[in-house]
Amino acid sequence: MGGVRPRGNITRGTTFPNRLRRLDRWLAPRVTGLLRPGTAPVVVDLGYGAHPVTTVEWFRRLSVGRPDLRMVGLEIDPERVAAAAAATVPGRLEFRLGGFELAGLRPRLVRAMNVLRQYPEPEAARAWHELAAGLAPGGRFVDGTCDEIGRVASWVLHDEARPLTLTLAADLASLESPAVLAERLPKALIHRNVPGEPVHALLAAAESAWRQAAGWQVFGPRDRWRRTLVTLQEAGWPVAEPPSRRRDGTLTVPWESVAPG
Repeated sequence: MGGVRPRGNITRGTTFPNRLRRLDRWLAPRVTGLLRPGTAPVVVDLGYGAHPVTTVEWFRRLSVGRPDLRMVGLEIDPERVAAAAAATVPGRLEFRLGGFELAGLRPRLVRAMNVLRQYPEPEAARAWHELAAGLAPGGRFVDGTCDEIGRVASWVLHDEARPLTLTLAADLASLESPAVLAERLPKALIHRNVPGEPVHALLAAAESAWRQAAGWQVFGPRDRWRRTLVTLQEAGWPVAEPPSRRRDGTLTVPWESVAPG
């Protein structure tokens, strides 16, 4: 690591196979633009937890289109780094001791899921700044959280300077109400879900739109979600999903529409 001191705290380390599949699927069409041809891009999975299963899954998913990809899993707990060594793919996938300083790497893409939720809000804000400063030019990082098996999730996409979007995601087959998404907001918003804050207004609008779309349930939950997004857009919310992606269980809006007041 060249003398770079890891920064951060050891978190609970909970993990589960396929826990981050919704985020990985959402990122897939965006990775093409980030991982430019002609380079050997570096991708970092920050805080992968007690077991590297989600790092290995992400590596396999990304490698389908980018066999030149180099992925580094970072953990601040030396025991977790040692335990992950068996999953190493020489020259392609490795595990190192590191934190928000990114072990001195300059990655094009960083995934930091279920890490900052366990930090006080001021520390999480400082971590955003540090992660942004450590990206390669044109890079992005994702900060988010999800439940134990990935049925409900949210994440923020951030570039070198600022947050870009907020995404809410759910397993539509088990979703009873968008209100459950409030429990998994990222750290920057979890304490802002109160009347008068934009994210509270978004969740309330999503819940209302979901109720209005109840009649579409006869065609299945995916069609009901699609109708929910149409209703939200008609109400003035800047829904980023194109029509072809509105049955996937995600709702993405520009960060400016939910930024804390």
